Amino acid sequence: MAESKIKRSEEITNQYFAFLDKHIEDVVNGQFDDFLKLNQIAQELYVSHSHLSDTIQQTTGHHPCHFYDLKILDKAKSLLLESDLSIAEIAQKLTYDPSNFGKFFKKFTGQTAGEFRKDYKK
Repeated sequence: MAESKIKRSEEITNQYFAFLDKHIEDVVNGQFDDFLKLNQIAQELYVSHSHLSDTIQQTTGHHPCHFYDLKILDKAKSLLLESDLSIAEIAQKLTYDPSNFGKFFKKFTGQTAGEFRKDYKK
């Protein structure tokens, strides 16, 4: 019984990560106006909000929002390095107000989006 529970929790975790990857791409490509909330993602995965949160926390040691933020940050980094979009345009693609995007980016990386682009685009 314990083995099937572990497998199901890993399955939910993998589904969550795959969903995030696709959903973030869909938002960037304009197929969604905004990011879904965690309870909406849980509905899409056919689990309760609390079960999703508990499962991700158990299998990874972090809350699901932690990974949501990291995946958005990864997408922001790739847009900064692989496109000529302005930082404001990238913020808008990621549904952020440009000033809030700047705070979000700096919180996770310790540098502004402009500094990041300058440092890594060389």
